[in-house]
Amino acid sequence: MVKASKALDRVLVLEMVRVTEAAAIAASTLVGRGDEKAADAAAVEAMRAAFNELEFDGTVVIGEGERDEAPMLFIGEKVGTGRGPKIDIALDPLEGTTITAKNGPNALAVLAIAEEGGLLNAPDVYMDKLAIGPGYAADLVSLDKTPTQNITALAAAKGVEPSEIIACVLDRPRHEKLIAELRALGCGIMLIPDGDVAGVIAVTDPDTTIDIYLGSGGAPEGVLAAAALACVGGQFQGRLLFRNDDERARAAKWGVTDLDRIYHLPDLVRGDAIFAATGVTDGSLLAGVKRKKGGVMTTESVVMRASSGTVRWVKGEHHKTT
Repeated sequence: MVKASKALDRVLVLEMVRVTEAAAIAASTLVGRGDEKAADAAAVEAMRAAFNELEFDGTVVIGEGERDEAPMLFIGEKVGTGRGPKIDIALDPLEGTTITAKNGPNALAVLAIAEEGGLLNAPDVYMDKLAIGPGYAADLVSLDKTPTQNITALAAAKGVEPSEIIACVLDRPRHEKLIAELRALGCGIMLIPDGDVAGVIAVTDPDTTIDIYLGSGGAPEGVLAAAALACVGGQFQGRLLFRNDDERARAAKWGVTDLDRIYHLPDLVRGDAIFAATGVTDGSLLAGVKRKKGGVMTTESVVMRASSGTVRWVKGEHHKTT
């Protein structure tokens, strides 16, 4: 268990839920409307406004939107009142913009906070990711191994055949070879359209039946997912992927010099951290925002803290005020 941070006051645990609730409620007004950027913009503005009511000196170290030229809480942006503890923030006001536009599952408003210097400043590039749940040897799986080797090792550790392992993979053309290799082993595969933060967290919950997460997705989402696993246990590895010189230059700007490095949990999240997420649409992790008569809205959130290992599930009822 990591040491509790004095900067991360207990009050901030529930304050982070209020921030993700605000973003989720704002994005929910555009669920199924087919406008990804409008939904993202609504979540961003609501999250920014909620942050700016808080008594801390916050810096966004993992932002969103740069890759898609969407509205963003940009890297380096200052939030909060500027008074109080110095806090680093990783965020995605709307994890699953396409999901939201199409009213699909697992769209979230999500963030993680740590003391200044506690989160990796990951550039907005892609990351190869590997995650398993808690209780396994530290060297059981590795990004240096093939998917076949990792599945075989995990199956042996669980005392089952590889065909009994279920892997979660983003449904993308770039994963065609990975999916073919997994199916050759007889693995079950849960293909998800988006929302790989929820996909990674799913490996820690036996009820999801997901044993391992494999494949590439956004590096910022990798840091967010790692923050959750730092709170509840499990293993995460990530390796940044660079497609061109512009992305390599972006990495250098944020101090990344070893382009082939495999990042483990302690590299991504150092010390105490708080992770919070609120469902925008229904999913495996959280229920989405629901609207009822009289302007009442309900939300479901989860908030976790690394130092205590505490996980709180928060159901909110929000009444429209005039």
